Amino acid sequence: MSFTSVDDVRLLMEKQQYIVDESIATTIFLALRLKKPVLIEGEPGSGKTEIAKVLAKMLNTELIRLQCYEGLDANAALYEWDYPRQMLRIRLEEAARQAKKR
Repeated sequence: MSFTSVDDVRLLMEKQQYIVDESIATTIFLALRLKKPVLIEGEPGSGKTEIAKVLAKMLNTELIRLQCYEGLDANAALYEWDYPRQMLRIRLEEAARQAKKR
């Protein structure tokens, strides 16, 4: 799918029931045009995954979700991807942090 403007991106996202602001629409438009990835950071619940879901629908492609955590390196994330192991590691690290706080 070819996007000719930021408005194209905004309209297609709104068709997916996602209200997008100008900065996000512009970022997505540029990433698609330049064929570059976008790193979206934010607090839990801020909408990072929802943006990815909407983009996957817009582009008619599969969404592969990678759960990141502190200490995850590119080698482990890209070449040793194992969701159950990632979840276990996240829970272990969260438990260790909670234990340190006590």
